[in-house]
Amino acid sequence: MPVSSLIRSAVFCSDLQRSTAFYRALGLDAVYFEGELDPESSQGALQVPAGSTLRCRILKRGADTANFGMVGLFELTPLPEPLPAPAGPPRLGETALVFYAQPFMEVLIAAQQAGATWSPEPVTFAMPHRSQMEVCLRDPDGVLINLVDRDPAEQFRTAPVR
Repeated sequence: MPVSSLIRSAVFCSDLQRSTAFYRALGLDAVYFEGELDPESSQGALQVPAGSTLRCRILKRGADTANFGMVGLFELTPLPEPLPAPAGPPRLGETALVFYAQPFMEVLIAAQQAGATWSPEPVTFAMPHRSQMEVCLRDPDGVLINLVDRDPAEQFRTAPVR
């Protein structure tokens, strides 16, 4: 049975407002959903501890865009024990959220100003079929983000890469 395109990523964050500001700086400017999630459902589906509160805000790019490619921000109270603080390059088993970004440097500067915790200089990433500017950075909680200097409209192309 086939699955859909990736609908959203779920980011468990320490500060919903700070993370919202960060992802809005990347262009996720519309709210698809926000609210406090049902405690019983949260405990069952996500195994959050009894008595916890789970607030959610799902962001997407543009109010009139399709409902996929979203970032769901989840803030659990009380805060759970965090993973060891990630810093620097990717680690085995880690996932990166990849976004096309233009104007590239403006998006990168906005991300840095909104709390990117690690951000080396962009590089030209050469592949057999093209070269493009890219940079990896980390959101305020250490989630790895890859920005690619490509027109975001290219996400709707259907032709395979050649």
